[in-house]
This record gives sequence, C-alpha cells and structure tokens, in this order.
Amino acid sequence: MRTAGFIFPGQGSQTVGMGAELAANFVQSRACFDLASSVLGYDLLERVNNASPDELKETRLSQPAIFTANVAIYRAVETLGLKPIVSAGHSFGEYCSLTIADAIDFDQAVGVVNERGQAMGEAADVTPGLMAAVIGLDEAGVAESCRRARETTGLRVDLGNLNTLTQIVVSGDAEAVEAACEIAKELGAKRVRILNVSGAWHSSLMEPAMPRFARAVDAVHLSMPIFSVISNVIAKPYTSVAQIRECLLASLCAHVRWHETALALVAMAPDVIIECGASEVLAPMIKRLPTIGEIPVMHVADIATLHDLQDAMGSLAG
Repeated sequence: MRTAGFIFPGQGSQTVGMGAELAANFVQSRACFDLASSVLGYDLLERVNNASPDELKETRLSQPAIFTANVAIYRAVETLGLKPIVSAGHSFGEYCSLTIADAIDFDQAVGVVNERGQAMGEAADVTPGLMAAVIGLDEAGVAESCRRARETTGLRVDLGNLNTLTQIVVSGDAEAVEAACEIAKELGAKRVRILNVSGAWHSSLMEPAMPRFARAVDAVHLSMPIFSVISNVIAKPYTSVAQIRECLLASLCAHVRWHETALALVAMAPDVIIECGASEVLAPMIKRLPTIGEIPVMHVADIATLHDLQDAMGSLAG
C-alpha cells in the first residue's frame, strides 16, 4: 500500500460550492456536510453552494465551511486506499489533520472550529485588521518592515504566516499593515498582496477571542493521533495530548510556521503528498522545497482532480 502525507489549507482557500461535487458522488463526503449541519444548526452545504464570495470570506462561516469541505475531500481520496503516515494543516487546517488521525471526533472538531470562527469574528468586529503577503523578502527583512511600521504608526503589525523563505504574511492593524507593505517594497520585496480574509488572524488583535476559544478547546476530548500530525506552531509532530491542547490555544495569536512544518512533513518521505482543499494553496509551496526530491505533490478538490490523483497513482504503481 502506498503511503501518503496529507496537507490542508486554511482561510483564504474557500470557494463557492467547495466540496459539493464530491458530496454528490461519495456518501462519505456527504456525511461530513450532514454531520456538520447537525452541529451548526443550519444546512452547511446549502450555505456553501449559495453564499456570495464575500459572505464565504467572513470567518464565522469560512472556518466551519473550509474545515468540513477539506475533510469531505479527504474522505473521497481515502477510497483510493492510500495509507496516511503524516499530516499537517495551515492555520486551522490542522484540525483536519487531527480529525483524520482520530485525535478528535469530527463533530467535536466542527464545534471547536465554529467557536474559533465565532470568537475571532467578534474580535475582528471590535478591532478590524488586515493580512498581507510579502513576496521576495526574507524573514529578517519583513520583520524589519513590521518594526518600522510599528514605530511610524504606533499600531500593531507582526509576522503572521511564514509560508516560505520569501513568502511571508504580515498581520495587524490595517494602517500598520499597509505601512509595513510599503516599507517592505522599499527593502526589496517583489510584490505585496492583501489577503482574502476578514481579520488580522495570527496576531495580537485576536487576544480578545482567547477566553471564548479557550473554553471550547478545554471542553473537547483529544487523543494522540494514530499517525504523525505536525503542529504548525512548533513545526514538530505532537508527542502528547497536553501539547496538542496547548498549541491549539497558542495558534490563535502565534504565527504559522508553515515552511518548517512542510520540511518536517517531507522528511517523513511519504510516497505522495496530497493537498485536500478547494484551492491549490499549499501544494505549490511544497513542490518548491529543496528536499522534495521525486515525491509527487497533488491537489484534490473535485471529481476531475480526484481522477488525476488516481491516474498518477496508477502510473507510479506501474
């Protein structure tokens, strides 16, 4: 049996109708939406199919919707008979990893992710912010951009996501983020791009969300994963339930160490790495890692891309 590493994107990966085609063709995928709907108290599949892009971007809906769609896609991929040996998720995409590794039940994960979205939405309502990707400047340069922006504006901005060595997201107050982007360009960044999210995630602006979110995390039952799940907070596989709980809490304000997390996943040498999500966000970053070697990296979002994976696995088997 071929081994696989599974990766799951977070906010910004959402698309209208995500997961719907697979839910219409795989009972396992449809069951994800049905169970999520029973937890949330509304028809999630109907909402995903009919929401506008702006509605779907709002964190109160996007988090449970992306989580459910990601796992629904995985359940369809699971029918191909690959053996998962490692998984990682970007931001709250990690809840998908913990779910498929039996560290948390699906229905409890939906509830926690929903509470996370609600708490973060409330925090964003009180203190709106921005996130922006800085391309072509290293961590030291982006950190310096943030430092200068804090000095000139008196507002908050810091590193949010360390996606690659030269693709780094900043997060904070809108004016400070915009200032950091301008400074980053002066320091040599090739370009900057405001992200398709509704708040300043992974920054100190999310501190007001912590009490509500902490109650949800404290109440959920967690187990050790049945295969390796790499935390995007510490960029290492989890070694205890207490560590999982601690990192889930910390992830609300801590920056995402995705580059290191991806390196740790590739080091476990699965036969294939598969991104399960509506948009191809993480797979291109994995493909550019110097350690990727000959490991194929695929993305599955619908029937067509599932067939692409199936064809690729057949070619590898041959």
